[in-house]
Amino acid sequence: NFDFSDLEFKPFTISGKVVGVQATRTFSNGYGISVIKHAYSYGGLKGYYELAVLDKNGELTYSTPITNDVLGWLTPEDVTKHGRAVQQL
Repeated sequence: NFDFSDLEFKPFTISGKVVGVQATRTFSNGYGISVIKHAYSYGGLKGYYELAVLDKNGELTYSTPITNDVLGWLTPEDVTKHGRAVQQL
């Protein structure tokens, strides 16, 4: 099962400037997640993560039972929980 520790974070840039970190993970069902933490993400300035669900083309999707938006203010444990839910879609 997916765990937060499986993620490999890389620098996240906006307009060529590194503003935080991002990791993506694709699961065997074709869905994936994008996890970010930066000054403009929900909770990023407080050390929390934001998670978006990715469809089978790697694009953001808002039409899964997980959420109709991005999920913000997440702890690593929250990311694990939601990542596992995406893994089970």
